[in-house]
Amino acid sequence: MKTKEERWRAFGAIVVRLSRGEDISREESRECWRQICEEEQSDLQQGAFMGALKAKPETPEEIAGAFEALYEYDTLKVQVKTPEPLIDNCGTGADTLKTLNISTGAAIVAASLGLYVVRHAARAISSNCGAIDVIEALGVNVESAPEVPTKSIENAGICAWNAFLPKVHPKTLARVLSQVRFGSTINLVGPLLNPTKPTYKVMGVPTIDMIDIEAKTLQALKFKRAFVMHGLEDESGKGMDEISIIGTTHVAELDEKGSISRYTLTPEQFGIKRAKYEDIASSKDVKRDALALLSVLAGKDGGPKFEVICLNAAPLLYITGKAKTLEDGFGLAKEAVSQGKAIAKLRDWVTWQNVKPEDGLPILEKMLEQI
Repeated sequence: MKTKEERWRAFGAIVVRLSRGEDISREESRECWRQICEEEQSDLQQGAFMGALKAKPETPEEIAGAFEALYEYDTLKVQVKTPEPLIDNCGTGADTLKTLNISTGAAIVAASLGLYVVRHAARAISSNCGAIDVIEALGVNVESAPEVPTKSIENAGICAWNAFLPKVHPKTLARVLSQVRFGSTINLVGPLLNPTKPTYKVMGVPTIDMIDIEAKTLQALKFKRAFVMHGLEDESGKGMDEISIIGTTHVAELDEKGSISRYTLTPEQFGIKRAKYEDIASSKDVKRDALALLSVLAGKDGGPKFEVICLNAAPLLYITGKAKTLEDGFGLAKEAVSQGKAIAKLRDWVTWQNVKPEDGLPILEKMLEQI
């Protein structure tokens, strides 16, 4: 076993290799991230490693190694009892187009159609309003774990794990995300560090280049099926970690045989008229973004926000087999909203992801009065 001095020297040598553009193995990546989790390296060394790894950039094997270390040393493990497999649809953030919280709306719509959605999300860092901020404004308890989220997924079919809670990630995730001011490996790994370890994943990434890398990482980690996307605003070339209704979306799909296929989507193939970025942009205010989401779920907004949320629910339904195609999934999602299933599911979520229902339902009802 290496001494502390030998580990320090080996860590520094890896930083030098990365700075030269050399790849490291999955095992080396896991060991470096273990040392970061255990704070065996100084902040300066940790930052140098993350910066060099990102600049290279990361390979799927390096990301998989990071996941293994962060999951083992910095993630709460929770077993839940559900009749169907679990799915998560949190993205990486760090994209250039800041939209309303589309993935949260998509998760609620998908859960209203029978999926068991376990979200692993955070407060805003690179976005204007984080998923945790928005659902908290709607009455979901995001400060208690693990009992409350566990109760919610088992009874309501949906829950959210607050990635910044010390009980969820006690050592590393919040510390690094709060200190590093650039998109790093941890942005790619963070969305995968779900305490309930779902086997299905819908994931947005901040650039087109990251699609293949993330899909291959999910393949290496043995996910059953996955859907990785990056949506564009075609005119500007800027992007989002969602399916776009303002341009083309690039996709990598991991199937049950472990094969990855690549294709593009356009709004037109779903019968959607292209919108403008302003139609789906974040207001930069948590309450206003929460109200916008609530208006869609309650069936009071049938415009671009409704279309983009339902479209982003489609891949959840598709990869879990609830819909035969993405087009079918889009249709099912729209029906779920129009039939009142989505808003009913949000009420279920607020009821169960609280210590007592009366802790959250009055908050939701007060918000509903404002739309």
